[in-house]
Amino acid sequence: MTMVSELTVNKFTQIIEEVVERKLLSLLSDSDKGLELQPEFEQRLQRSLTYVANGGKTLSIKELTASLEME
Repeated sequence: MTMVSELTVNKFTQIIEEVVERKLLSLLSDSDKGLELQPEFEQRLQRSLTYVANGGKTLSIKELTASLEME
């Protein structure tokens, strides 16, 4: 096993970059990729998109919390 103290600066930097890249890819990857939406959710989503396309108004989180008196 190689000790960190035995590594060159370049090799140590390369290892750190690889570890950070792997971690970022795991955190930022789409874990739902390839999965299908449940039919009920897909229907609700389509209704919501149609509502907005027809001029329906959506609420910001601030408006929503105010309407629920959560502020």
